[in-house]
Amino acid sequence: MNGTDVRRAAAAMTAALGPVTDRDWTVRAGDLDWSCWTTAAHVAHDLAGYAGQVAGRPGDAYLPFDLRVRPDARPADVLAVATAAAGMLAALVDSADPTDRAWHWGPCDPGGFAAMGVAETLLHTHDVAAGLDLGWSMPAGLCAGVVQRLFPDAPAGDPASVLLWLTGRAALGEQPRRTSWTWRAAIG
Repeated sequence: MNGTDVRRAAAAMTAALGPVTDRDWTVRAGDLDWSCWTTAAHVAHDLAGYAGQVAGRPGDAYLPFDLRVRPDARPADVLAVATAAAGMLAALVDSADPTDRAWHWGPCDPGGFAAMGVAETLLHTHDVAAGLDLGWSMPAGLCAGVVQRLFPDAPAGDPASVLLWLTGRAALGEQPRRTSWTWRAAIG
């Protein structure tokens, strides 16, 4: 995956959530314990953190910084911060050498950080959309890229449904909802 994918995921998030920034974002985001506001801020935090990893290329830990969205930020502002963080990650992924590595529970390439950024954006947009009672579907093409890169042993099926199952958000056919999961961004 690459920076274009990260930008497309951020655009999908903004298209889905931008029209409803006047709603109450203090409600719970789907099945998460976080509010919709906190979940959107978490997306921004993760994207900025991934961008820092790609830029700094640390080999054994996450860089010791955190993005903090001001608590008085309106939902539209939180989306703007997430979009800006997506732009930073996208630019850094696209300008990185594909052989660069940075730590994410092992050595991870720029494409892995892009895939994680897309996953965080889509999955948490799904969570916020559920909390705000929106009928939103994740883009199948982006989901397929995430599943292929982060879950190499995934079952076949509709990419969005498979991604929701892989991350413990839904059952998949006869397979019950997962209670634990991890993705594999690190490469050998």
